[in-house]
Amino acid sequence: MKERLKEIKADARRPRGPQEDAEGEVLAKIAALPEPDRAKAERIHALIKATVPALAARTWYGMPAYALNGHVICFFQSGQKFKTRYATLGFSDQAKLDDGSMWPTAFALTDLAPAEEKRIIELLKKAVG
Repeated sequence: MKERLKEIKADARRPRGPQEDAEGEVLAKIAALPEPDRAKAERIHALIKATVPALAARTWYGMPAYALNGHVICFFQSGQKFKTRYATLGFSDQAKLDDGSMWPTAFALTDLAPAEEKRIIELLKKAVG
């Protein structure tokens, strides 16, 4: 929660327009992650920027996140930060992943092979619909 409070204050001070500062903060958060989560976060960042360049990088509760029109669509959560056995790619309620009356909003990441990357790209495209 402390991280989120800092982000809200920084957003209030940040002039509206290009989000280079926010992107720099995300890249710094990614660089501070221990391996193997750092490599996963770097690859996910690259996939997001290549697939949906309209998503703006920002931090969200201290995690790398990606927003559309100011609303977080997806985020990366380090497994090591929360002492879990895997990292997570999560989607907020703003993501357009609805499928019936029940659908997943978070995905465990133990590896990022081509099959997983393909699935992430499909999810990203669907999420911004």
